[in-house]
Amino acid sequence: MSANSSTVGQLLLQGSACISWKQDVEGAVYHLANCLLLLGFMGGSGVYGCFYLFGFLSAGYLCCVLWGWFSACGLDIVLWSFLLALVCLLQLTHLVYRLREDTLPEEFDLLYKALYLPLQVPLQTYKEIVHCCEEQVLTLATEQTYAVEGETPINRLSLLLSGRVRVSQDGQFLHYIFPYQFMDSPEWESLQPSEEGVFQVTLTAETSCSYISWPRKSLHLLLTKERYISCLFSALLGYDISEKLYTLNDKLFAKFGLRFDIRLPSLYHVLGPTAADAGPESEKGDEEVCEPSVSPPQATPTSLQQTPPCSPPPAATNLPAPPSRARMSRPDSGILGEDSTSLVLEDFEEVSGSESFMDYRSDGEYMR
Repeated sequence: MSANSSTVGQLLLQGSACISWKQDVEGAVYHLANCLLLLGFMGGSGVYGCFYLFGFLSAGYLCCVLWGWFSACGLDIVLWSFLLALVCLLQLTHLVYRLREDTLPEEFDLLYKALYLPLQVPLQTYKEIVHCCEEQVLTLATEQTYAVEGETPINRLSLLLSGRVRVSQDGQFLHYIFPYQFMDSPEWESLQPSEEGVFQVTLTAETSCSYISWPRKSLHLLLTKERYISCLFSALLGYDISEKLYTLNDKLFAKFGLRFDIRLPSLYHVLGPTAADAGPESEKGDEEVCEPSVSPPQATPTSLQQTPPCSPPPAATNLPAPPSRARMSRPDSGILGEDSTSLVLEDFEEVSGSESFMDYRSDGEYMR
């Protein structure tokens, strides 16, 4: 260490090894090369930062090649500068190749920004999801059916990218499916991986639609292998099903103009089992339940139908138990003055012997 320090000291004391300094400064190419190198070393991180860095370094070293060839006349300067410029250009080529490989088709890129990016899903994870559907975008023509009630098997999960799909059952409209919503999320959640089933609704394209579809077996394998993707799909499907339920909830209304929440227990008697499932009323002993006569539907859907109370049966006569009421068929929407998107509470049967939700004017009245 002492010998090395003494050598450095001697060099500093002896002064510069240059015999004479050039009086003329270097040309503009030399100064341009150094400016480009300075800008290049100020580059940031990330893909675009690397583009900035290696772009300016390549230009700077190319200027050094020109300076060494025309001004310095040094072969070593030319060779080193050329080698460094070549390395920077190769790095730029590699970056361009990676960007091209990471680029997604336009439909999948829009889907990522609309649905997955707000959830901070990594791009590499999203690519695994896209790879599972083979990066294919399928189409539906206007009035073409995606699934037919009672016929189409549940063997895939699809997500609508554009257009609008109409969902109906027994010819009755239920709700619409809009872009970036799953087309068959209830059917997917209704079956276990080993079970099979068919659609209970009909899905028809109202406009020209495009969608992506995951095969059932391939998606189940992916969800089994990747826990993060499984949790992601569970959250997306749960949100999608809740949106569909709230859409149906908006269609459910009472004839007297009040809207009710389907989560309230007051709707159990309306949406619950029918009177036929409650057993014969003859088992109730001597208590006889008076059933109002069923009158045909009226033309005004917002008014309650008033029926006169029936007189009690004579004590001397033992009447047989009245048969359970047959379910009323849905009145034609044109007669009621309603649109086809409406669900009327009176379409559902009441549980025999229980208080009906229709006997109350509001939710609070029922809860009290």
